[in-house]
Amino acid sequence: MNLKNKRAAYRIYLILGALFISSLVVSNLIFQKFFYWDFFGVYTFEISVGILPYPITFLITDIISEIFGKRKANQIVTAGIFASFFSLLIVYASASVPATAWSPINDDIFNQVFGATVIAVFASMMAYLFAQYIDIQIFHFWKRVTKGKHLWLRNNFSTFSSQFIDTLTVLLLLCSAGIIDWDRFGVLLLNGFLFKILVAALDTPILYLCVYAIRKRFKLKQGDELALEI
Repeated sequence: MNLKNKRAAYRIYLILGALFISSLVVSNLIFQKFFYWDFFGVYTFEISVGILPYPITFLITDIISEIFGKRKANQIVTAGIFASFFSLLIVYASASVPATAWSPINDDIFNQVFGATVIAVFASMMAYLFAQYIDIQIFHFWKRVTKGKHLWLRNNFSTFSSQFIDTLTVLLLLCSAGIIDWDRFGVLLLNGFLFKILVAALDTPILYLCVYAIRKRFKLKQGDELALEI
């Protein structure tokens, strides 16, 4: 790969990484708001808004896994862990300083919104560690089995498994910490998992489009990966 293509590949990798980390951090900050969504009268979801950006992280790791390989996907996951804990430190520092008398957001409101962030980030990180690394492992297992073919299969099989682990782990920790009542555990587990499965199925065309565009840009054959040093 020449220098021009290598720079272009790094730019794509960095953009995907930035989208991944921002989606992950935001999902931890907004999780306390819950909403409902009537899916064409078939089913009504009751889920946290933190779920909305979270499936994007799995889509991005699948793109990186397919194009840049397992090692680069794991690097992005690790970077996301550090970014989440760093955002936690910023929130903690912001809560520690007193609000002025004229501040539009006083201490009580700020703590009400971000007060559970410490527990939420810990719960999210535990789920994240299990789910993302498992997602990458399963993705590359099916990539080896299918010899680089059937992208839809490894995308959905890896995401379905990892999303269930993610949802289960987060809810177990949040319910154990008393942030969510145990009587909501079952319905939130079902709603969260079904929603993530639906999103995973819907994002498959996006995955194909992104992978196709990158393969065409760098003239990659099916199953080939871009080798980036470091």
